Amino acid sequence: MIEKLPEQPSSPGPERARTVLARKWAYLLSGVTVVSLSRELLDEELRGMLDTLVESLRATSADTTPAERIGARLVGLGYVGEPGLRCTLDVLGKGLAGLPELRPADRFTERIVLMLGAVSCGFLLAHERSVLDQQEIMHLSLLKAVRDAQWNLKQSEARFDEVVTSSASGVALVALDGRIVRANAALAEMLGHPAGELTGTRLDDHVHPDTAEVLREAMTALAGGGRERIRQSQRLLRKDGDVARISLTASLLRDAEDLPGHFVVVVEDGTELMLLQGELSRQALHDVLTGLPNRQYFGTHLEAALRRADPEYGVTLFHVDLDAFGMVCNSLGRRVGEQLLVHFAQRLKSVMARERSMIARFHADEFGILLENSATTPDIDSIVRAINDELAEPFFVGGHGLALSASAGVVHRPAKGIDPAELLRSADQTLRRAKVRRRGQWKMFDRDADAQDRRTQALAVGMAGAWENGEIGVRYRPLARLADGGVAGFEARLHWDRPDERPLAHERCAELAESTGLVLPLGDWLLRAAGRQGEWWRQRAGSRLPVVAGLTGHQVADDALGTRVTRMLADTGLPPEQLMLGVPVGALPVSGVRENVAALTGLGVRVMLDEFGLGPGDLRAVEDLPVDIVRVDRRLAQWQAWSDSTFLGALVPLVRQVGATLVVDGIHTEDQASWWGTAGAELGTGDYFGAARPPGELAATFA
Repeated sequence: MIEKLPEQPSSPGPERARTVLARKWAYLLSGVTVVSLSRELLDEELRGMLDTLVESLRATSADTTPAERIGARLVGLGYVGEPGLRCTLDVLGKGLAGLPELRPADRFTERIVLMLGAVSCGFLLAHERSVLDQQEIMHLSLLKAVRDAQWNLKQSEARFDEVVTSSASGVALVALDGRIVRANAALAEMLGHPAGELTGTRLDDHVHPDTAEVLREAMTALAGGGRERIRQSQRLLRKDGDVARISLTASLLRDAEDLPGHFVVVVEDGTELMLLQGELSRQALHDVLTGLPNRQYFGTHLEAALRRADPEYGVTLFHVDLDAFGMVCNSLGRRVGEQLLVHFAQRLKSVMARERSMIARFHADEFGILLENSATTPDIDSIVRAINDELAEPFFVGGHGLALSASAGVVHRPAKGIDPAELLRSADQTLRRAKVRRRGQWKMFDRDADAQDRRTQALAVGMAGAWENGEIGVRYRPLARLADGGVAGFEARLHWDRPDERPLAHERCAELAESTGLVLPLGDWLLRAAGRQGEWWRQRAGSRLPVVAGLTGHQVADDALGTRVTRMLADTGLPPEQLMLGVPVGALPVSGVRENVAALTGLGVRVMLDEFGLGPGDLRAVEDLPVDIVRVDRRLAQWQAWSDSTFLGALVPLVRQVGATLVVDGIHTEDQASWWGTAGAELGTGDYFGAARPPGELAATFA
């Protein structure tokens, strides 16, 4: 029998993947460069660099210093040069995105580009220092060679040949009148001339006319002793008419009597490095996946477009979002989502093909369109409809036909002096409003609505500070019996007492806290305050009345809700049966909420279904869950019998039929209390029975 070999893992582990990538890097690098290390030592050296680079990519802060050091170290390995840098960027650019610890790849794409740019910067700086060091060495050698020429001309020429002839940099010995006395083969090759043809020509003749005067002035100053060395970025004319972009360094050689003798000019070809820098710059300003400009490039373009906007037609900014993109990625995979984004980018280009516009990918599935309007520009509704018409045609990928929609926030003809960042924010906020409970819609920027949103958001983000400063407290309102008005419990309510502003009631506080996530710690604090107060009333006044606290959708979906309530009961000593928690019925479909309700009732806590009566499945929820009390939504309490007596009159018997106690929220008048009591409701809350007050003002209740 042949023994089966163990199955190999479908993909290598992190350590194995790094080792394979480092070996590939070493193999390809040694094929295009000359390094001073053996193959084994080179593997080890590059593996260390790769480990450092991966750790930098995974770090919380984007520190590019280690990557710059890696680039500098590459120069120190030997004669690496531009082919080695190209090889390194090619290997790492493709290989890093495939490492297990750098997945999902789209999360690290921008950081990988940033780190590779840092490697290139470190390489270029170290390479420049190396070139300058070589130039210094050559300058010293040439100075010594010229001085020795008075005693031994042949020896000086030999030294010149030794230093210059084999140099990869172009070197020329230039007379004071500008004639080239000698030039090495590297310089002749840069300028497209045969070896020796440059001798006797004037250096000025090989310099672009636009920059020749700058070079002449600098060399005149050098000959006059005003400068020791000059270094310039120059353009030299090749024999075929092309322009070579180079870095030129010139020094003055003096004779034995310390008089000016010749210039030594060293030329370093910067064309390849400039092309490489240009490509890296392009990658830094464009989205890798779609090839569109990124947000940074778009912002710069937006600033310029606002300055040159036509006074009559102006510009229009679209912030476009691909609806249901998350569903595509979750169900069909990230690769399908990426293909969809590429398709969406192409569709946007098609729609805007006839217009003067820029399309950019901001992030994920959000895109920006800047349209410079003219007399023939279509109206906004036509543009958005054209985008959605393009998306409505199914796009097939992996056997799946995808047809989605897009939503947009639009700012039309903004003020010419508006700050670009503010304009982008306005479009983004308008998109958020357009997507509220809708898809495939667009919305125009509304200054009043935006101002209201900003005020609301300012309240929400400032709520934590107000809580810390003691502006937010807990008040209690009675839960009353409709039959006789007697107190059946107390409900804990948040109250924000703002200096110089109107106080905010519980509903508004809960809404603001829910929008920022503050509701979890704030709600926990409310529960503890209610628990301590309920236990105090029980101990001091012998009260057995329940303490009620309403939960928000965020709170009731919290996986740690049971733990929070258990800890609160243990810390405060409040018996579980004296705690009643309100659960919004609209949160029941959310995953984990029904389990949390069962866990609370298992602790002995009474659960009340809040905001009851507006959904078709509300009664079914009472039958399915271990709850025996429901509270009618306060909006229904305002209708009363004269508004919709048939619906409301039928609601109470249905609730009673399933064995639940009915509480009505939002009772503000005697008529409302009377009608609901007659209809069969048992309990009520609202201003009619007393507004929420500090606990000290409720002492008379227990007297």
